[in-house]
Amino acid sequence: MHKFKKRKKFLIFGSPAIEKEEIREVTDTLKSGWIGTGPKVQRFEKMFKTFKGINYSIAVSSCTAALHLALIAVGIKNQDEVIVPTLTFAATANAVIHAGGVPVLVDSEKETMNLDPKKVEEKITDKTKAIIVVHFAGRPVDMDEILKISEKYKLKVIEDCAHAIESEYKGKKTGTIGDIGCFSFYTTKNIITGEGGMVTTNSRQYAKQIKTLALHGMSDDAWDRFSDDGYKHYEITFPGFKYNMMDIQASLGIHQLPRIDKYWNRRKKIWDFYNSEFKGLPVFLPADFSDEIKHSFHLYIIILDIDNLNISRNEFINQMTKLNIGVGVHYTPIHLHPYYKERFGYQKGDFPDSEWVSERTVSLPLSPKLKKADALDVVNTVKTILLNAKKNY
Repeated sequence: MHKFKKRKKFLIFGSPAIEKEEIREVTDTLKSGWIGTGPKVQRFEKMFKTFKGINYSIAVSSCTAALHLALIAVGIKNQDEVIVPTLTFAATANAVIHAGGVPVLVDSEKETMNLDPKKVEEKITDKTKAIIVVHFAGRPVDMDEILKISEKYKLKVIEDCAHAIESEYKGKKTGTIGDIGCFSFYTTKNIITGEGGMVTTNSRQYAKQIKTLALHGMSDDAWDRFSDDGYKHYEITFPGFKYNMMDIQASLGIHQLPRIDKYWNRRKKIWDFYNSEFKGLPVFLPADFSDEIKHSFHLYIIILDIDNLNISRNEFINQMTKLNIGVGVHYTPIHLHPYYKERFGYQKGDFPDSEWVSERTVSLPLSPKLKKADALDVVNTVKTILLNAKKNY
């Protein structure tokens, strides 16, 4: 029996790295009097557009808002069908419903946890209008196969890049490969604005429509109307939404984004440390990936080999938590949530690969804020629990 050692202080899962520059910038924003959508949002948009090498970036209040606006922009209407992986956060499918469409769920691959392209085509009908891909944990989806399918059936492709700010696929940056990309800057993401998101596209039409929809359907946003050029009257061109980002949020982003490589390198170092330390344990480690992709290292996920353990995944989580190590679960598949079971008739067994992952998955801390001692605590705690729980130990 290996002895358990409890950390003195709870290690928060996904705790963000906030540095002094962000704090000063937020204070400057508060003193400026321009707290809502203003010059710092515009600055952040331009920085992100340059980072992605794309024509348009529109800052919004969340990735959920970005997905909703993207779906409207590509023309999703009442009862249009949209392909969505079942192994994702609920927002991916919820946004389809908000746009008036029907999410059609597809299983994911066990190894990559990404949408399985081989299972997409069988779900396409004459009502299918778009595919949402989720670059799960920061690993890009096989976009060549997705684009072949989209071209064959004339479907729009929306990239859910909530996990994949830095990711690249065969030299192309995520969020620039499909028609529209949607990003998250939520507090657990690779760079953060607390709450917030971004839409990227090369389409002037989509960009203009999304920018208008994000602020009530106004013809010009608040910054344009109250700039030094004088007051401009606005018109409502569509019953839009309150999805705009604030300058307070952008104050974080304009300092987080320049550190993206620094943070990526730190997470990769922790990722490699975990990989080396967890070899030989009753777990499945993240699948290898080729040089053709850049992984964003957003989530480090272990899959428990529960057939060779005396504890369940939930029991493992409870033990980690009691020993002051915060963990995550990504995710309970969409089709197993009550709303989707009741409305669409999904049931357990419909998507076996996603269910297999979901029953075994645990995400470990992977923040650039983690110190070496923190990562070592994670490793020692995982090892202790798994070795004590290993069958025939």
